[in-house]
Amino acid sequence: MPKALRIAPALCLALGIAAAPTPAMAQTPPPPPPAAATAKAPDYVKAAGMSDLYEITSSKLALQKSRNADVRRFAQMMIDHHQQTTAATVQAARQDGLRPTPPRLGGAQASIGELSRASGDAFDRLYIGQQIPAHQAALELHQGFAANGDKPALKASAQSAVPIVQQHIQMLQQMPR
Repeated sequence: MPKALRIAPALCLALGIAAAPTPAMAQTPPPPPPAAATAKAPDYVKAAGMSDLYEITSSKLALQKSRNADVRRFAQMMIDHHQQTTAATVQAARQDGLRPTPPRLGGAQASIGELSRASGDAFDRLYIGQQIPAHQAALELHQGFAANGDKPALKASAQSAVPIVQQHIQMLQQMPR
């Protein structure tokens, strides 16, 4: 058998293995808010705070870990915007007579842990992959409370958060994954 024919199967095997897809990293998006959060002010404040805290914390990780300029720019915008929405929610809650407590990550801690373990391009894919469902859940939360909420200042705050979250979703849909 000619030497080229003996090498060809080995070469095909090697190329086949090299071209095989690598397993995707698990993706744990933050849990959605409870249904009551779209109608009851204390639940809304807690869910909105957790959502914002996840966005801020995950985006701070992105600033530390990502080398992609677009991801870093997006992450900085997330920090800035979600700090603003947190402040607006707290102010509105106080206007409505509530005493909001500092937000906690709760179930979103698993998502942050997953991001903490990722690096390089895998981090960027995971970060963007988590951001999409997190923002979709946040959009549903804010839209729901704006329509059904039981406190007027918080309803107005939720309504003002909707276009911000919609902008984030549009940007995320354009980012490579």
